[in-house]
Amino acid sequence: MNLKKKRLAVARFWYEGNAFCPVPCTQQDFDRREWRAGADALVAARDTATELGAVERFARIRADWDVVALRCASALPGGPIEEAVFSRFYNEVMAGLAQGGPWDAVYLSLHGASITDARQTPELDLLEAVRRLLPGIPLGASFDLHANLPPGIGPLLDMASGYKTYPHIDMAQTAQRVLDGLVAIVEQGRRTRVSVTKPGAMLPSFNMRTAEGPMRELQALAAAQIGPGVVEALVFGGFPYSDTADTGSSVVIVSDLDADPAAKASSEAREHLEDAVRALAPRFAVRLPGAAEGLQQGLAVLAAKGGLVAVTDPGDNPLSGGACDTPGMLAALLQTGTNVPCLFASFADAEVVRTLSEAGQGGVRTVTLGGKLSADFGPPVQVAVRVERCTDGVFRNTGPMETGVETQCGRTVLISLAERPNIQLIVTSAVAPANDPGFFALHGIDLDASRLLCVKAKNHFRAAFLERCSAIIDTDIPGPSALDLNLLPFKHADRALAP
Repeated sequence: MNLKKKRLAVARFWYEGNAFCPVPCTQQDFDRREWRAGADALVAARDTATELGAVERFARIRADWDVVALRCASALPGGPIEEAVFSRFYNEVMAGLAQGGPWDAVYLSLHGASITDARQTPELDLLEAVRRLLPGIPLGASFDLHANLPPGIGPLLDMASGYKTYPHIDMAQTAQRVLDGLVAIVEQGRRTRVSVTKPGAMLPSFNMRTAEGPMRELQALAAAQIGPGVVEALVFGGFPYSDTADTGSSVVIVSDLDADPAAKASSEAREHLEDAVRALAPRFAVRLPGAAEGLQQGLAVLAAKGGLVAVTDPGDNPLSGGACDTPGMLAALLQTGTNVPCLFASFADAEVVRTLSEAGQGGVRTVTLGGKLSADFGPPVQVAVRVERCTDGVFRNTGPMETGVETQCGRTVLISLAERPNIQLIVTSAVAPANDPGFFALHGIDLDASRLLCVKAKNHFRAAFLERCSAIIDTDIPGPSALDLNLLPFKHADRALAP
């Protein structure tokens, strides 16, 4: 007997927007990372630790479901997206939903902190449009832990979930929870309600790791709320640098309306989590050393223990919307006068890469690094350098976050300072995170060698490097995602909500 397959529409828009990043997000940024549809989107995601990796596996093992991938798009965090890019995505997805039906369910892989140069809440706009088009169809969405969720998202959804780890190593599991929830609604008739509330706290993300500290406590408390009447309970930390009216933490409860008493359980869970966020908010505020102090601490650990010692520059972290352009860390490193092996990762400067690639391996040139996109975070640094290695800038992640995902950095160079060859630097053509061992393998770097690693990174770096490093020292250096929010020109977010 042939049973008619159920049909699932899938679309993805994953982007974290930093309103203070001086570089807008363009179509080229999406093309470099992910702009796919149809079978291509699922094939590219196979065996990756991502949301679409979970969708591809679902499509493979659930022969009774027909999975249709509409436009799937993602780009590395950065400045506001050019409105034309989002409009193109929006129009393609809405046309696909309108013309490709009927559908039994829709799953959207979202971030929750996207912004364009014309919209503060593009994801809310998308969800509202989908719900208008398909008023009775089960709709589910997944979100990043740093989502800035407007309360209006809740009534639009039938199922929701979000990352519960930071570093984010549970992307695939998050998507699977949403898919399982949609299947239960379609096949078992489960009735649900999603609520989104704002506890009134804008939490810095520096101390938001889920292995320790206040966010670990919040995640444990959220997990404890799941039970009769509560399908899912989530705490989202938010992303302050998006600078929207909805910037800040949120609590999401997915209620099982068939449970008894669902309303009471959901209300109690929501109140517990909102109270906990407000109570723990002051603990998210931390003090970090400046560049000079952080480097001295790193050098001291290196002298005492050896191994790989990392000093991070979160203020220009590419996965927080940094542009790999701030010069503060390099300037401080040059002032140390150290002669130990040091590696700086990395600057993004296509012009410098082009100049040094033309010089070729062994070529010596004088270049200017950092401070080119904005004068707000310090002046450029001019140095004479020697070209050590040129690459095509393509590698696949081998670490636990986004395992198997291809990263395209554009052409890159590994260089050393002509007068201080113990200091090496990586320069990429496009902004790229240095969070995965594959990035360093691309440049022929032996991570087991004893050295000081100065890296533009934050908490995601720890997913692959916590066990590799003798120590990881975070610093606070001026940049578009710096710790001190008072240095940034907020226009929409209520900065008074920050601890």
